[in-house]
Order: sequence, then structure tokens, then C-alpha cells
Amino acid sequence: MKRIIYCISLNLLFFSNLLLAQEKTEKKEALIYQININSEINTTSHIYLINGLKEANAMNVDAILLHLNTYGGTLVDADSMRSAILYNPIPVHVFIDNNAASAGALIAIACKKIYMREGASIGAATVVNGGSGEAMPDKYQSYMRSIIRATAESHGKKSVITGNDTIYEWIRDPKIAEAMVDERIYIQNVIDSGKVLTLTAQEAVKMGFCDGIAENVDEVITQHFGYKNYKSAEYKPTFLDKLKGFLMNPAFQAVLIMIIIAGIYFELQTPGVGFPTFAAIGAAILYFTPLYLDGLVQNWEIIVFLIGIAGVFLEIFVFPGFGISGILGIICIGAGLVFALLNNDYFSFKEVRMPDISQALLTVLSGLILSFLIILWISTRIGERGLFRKIALTADLKDSASVNPKEHGLVGKTATAMTVLRPSGKIMIDNEVYDAVSNQGFIEAGKTVKIVKFENMQLYVN
Repeated sequence: MKRIIYCISLNLLFFSNLLLAQEKTEKKEALIYQININSEINTTSHIYLINGLKEANAMNVDAILLHLNTYGGTLVDADSMRSAILYNPIPVHVFIDNNAASAGALIAIACKKIYMREGASIGAATVVNGGSGEAMPDKYQSYMRSIIRATAESHGKKSVITGNDTIYEWIRDPKIAEAMVDERIYIQNVIDSGKVLTLTAQEAVKMGFCDGIAENVDEVITQHFGYKNYKSAEYKPTFLDKLKGFLMNPAFQAVLIMIIIAGIYFELQTPGVGFPTFAAIGAAILYFTPLYLDGLVQNWEIIVFLIGIAGVFLEIFVFPGFGISGILGIICIGAGLVFALLNNDYFSFKEVRMPDISQALLTVLSGLILSFLIILWISTRIGERGLFRKIALTADLKDSASVNPKEHGLVGKTATAMTVLRPSGKIMIDNEVYDAVSNQGFIEAGKTVKIVKFENMQLYVN
């Protein structure tokens, strides 16, 4: 009898504690942190997510909810965002308000739980060219297929009892995720080959890619999270966040590289320090500063870039010609610009992903191509009507009697370079000083030169 009373007492104590714990849970005011991504997936949205996660972790919130509505964006930023979500210490859930297409689908699949509004969709994650909208080559699709499969697999498997057997199924089927990228995937009763998979909210629930349907954020928190009593905090982007996102946009970085290279080139073509120098310095500051503040740029990478600039100047002003100083300078400039975009530790690239390297090389290469084109365009515009009209003399003086080279009898004579000709300078002929231009390369002071032609009131020497 005592044993029965003892057992009953234990059960009553257990259930009373359980009810007390439930009551405390219901009374507890949960803290929900919300991050809004309602635009293209790019550098700016990446910054928003990273800053939001950092703030939420510091606040030790009960849940993080990503409010997502996007048609997609850049693969590099989407990959970084999905990695941040997967490895965040506090699980991240997502509410798809309308669209989670392309890069948005990858980000959504990375989240712990997916909730969708009726009428929303997820999928269509084929990698396309941002300009034309055409599908990219298969090497890009292959990478996307791999990371979207790995993202789905990261959620593991669940046990399903069928009769006397227990089988294990993927919580999110990697093959269904891959079908969102590859039109060649065929899944019976799901998708035919030749079509890229996009799921509605109801279809996503059926396929395990949606954990519930809700009409708004409050419904997600109260009905699906189970928090009847909660308060919310929301990430508020600052002006600096928006500016940083703009400055770190690969397209804008390519433009900055163009200004740096073109500025250096045009400064070397004109005497003194002028606008090209200030433009190049300003562009370099705008290029490196946000990357430095974001922790990507280390001091040595900036030093490598500056060594490259010094090498080019040494080649031009100290060691005329095209030798080792200039070649090493160009290599250092390119290396400094590329390394600045990578999250490397000195020369260790273990933590650097292949898409980041590709993006960095593409950005720098685009900037170099742009600089070449702008140099070519400005060079052809000098002397024409408009902005560059007054930079060069436009009058044709070849036929002027007063500048006929035969009258001076200078062509064919030898002279001495009084100054360095790079390419213009001064020469001396029979104790008289003349302005001259080197017809080929740079010429050191004191060297003997020969006058090869006289055009437009200008002596040319070799």
C-alpha cells in the first residue's frame, strides 16, 4: 500500500512540475529577431544578413526569422549567405512572403524551417547571365547543383515506420533541390525532364520543402513557433551599411579599378601632379577602405599594391624601358587588387571558396579591360570637339612655310640630350637648346641622339 501511495505521489509531482514548466513557458516573453531581405541578392543583402545574425547572436534571441522576398541575384553572395545561415549558432527560419527564386531558393533551403505564404513559390535556381538572362555554361550549373544538394542534405534524415520496418528519408530531398537547377532531372510524379522545378506553397509542403503555411510573420511566430507571448527586434540597416554594400558591389569595384589604372596611365603622360593622380588615389581609397573595415583586406595586401605602384614608377622614371621592375610592379598591383577581395590568411587559401576566387579575378579583369577601353577612347578623343578639345593642338602645321624642316636643316643632325626624354625633354644642338620628343622609348640625359624628323613644330629624335 505504501508503495502504491509513493508511486502516485511521484506521478502527481511529475505532472505538477510539467504543468508549472508549461505555464512558465507560456508566460515567458520570447524574443524573436527578424531580418528582412526584400530585394536582389547582392553584396548589400549579404551585409544585411551578416550584421543581422551578429546582432541576434549577441542578444541571445529565442529565434531568428528571415523575411524573404527575392527573384534571385549573384551566386557568390547567395553562397556566402547560405553558409552563414547553416553555421549560425542560433537556428535561422525563413518566411517566404512571395518569391524565393534562384539564389533565394538556395538561401531558403539553408534555413532550419521554411514557412510560405499561400501563393508564394520556391525554385527556378538555374544559374543565368545577369545581363542576357541566358543559362550559364555547365561548370556554373555543376557548382550550383552541388551546393544546393549539399544544403538540402545538411538537414539530415528522419525515420519513417512502415509496418515492421523503419526506413530513413531525407528531410529535404537533395534530388528535388537539384531539380530546381537542372532541367535534365526527372522525378516521377514531380517533374518531367526538360523543365526546371518551381514549387508552390502547397507543393512545397507535400515535398518537404515547406514546414507550414502562414499569411504573415505574426502567424509564423504564434502558430508555428508556438510563442503566444513575444516581442520582436528587427535589423535596421544604417546608411553606412548601404554605402558599404554599394562600394563592395563587384561592378562598382571594377569601375574603381578602371579609374586607378587609367589615372596612373594618364598621370604618367602629363607633367606634374594633376587630376589623374587625385582620381587614382580617391578610387584606391574607395576600393580598399570598405574591404579593410569588413576584415577582408590585411595590411600586407595594401603594401603589395603600393609596392606595385612604386615598381611601375621606378620603371618609368629611374629605369626607362620595359624591364623587371615594371613587370613585377604590374604583377604586384594585380595581386594586391585580387587578394583584397579574398578572405585569405596571407598565402593560405584553405578557407577561400572557388566562386570567391572566380569573382575576384573577374572583377579585377573587368576593371583592367575597362581601363584599357577608356584609355583608348580618351586617346582618340584628344583634339576633338568637346571635353578633350583643348588638350592637343588641332591645326595642321605640316604645310606651313615657317616650319619647313628644310629651312632649319636640323633633320639628320646629332644632338645631346640635356634632360631625360620621357618622352619629351630638351636637347642641345650647336650650343642651342631645343624641345624634342623621343621617337622610340625613353632617353637618358647626356646621351647622343639623332634628329629623325620635324613635324608640327616638334623635333623627333632617336
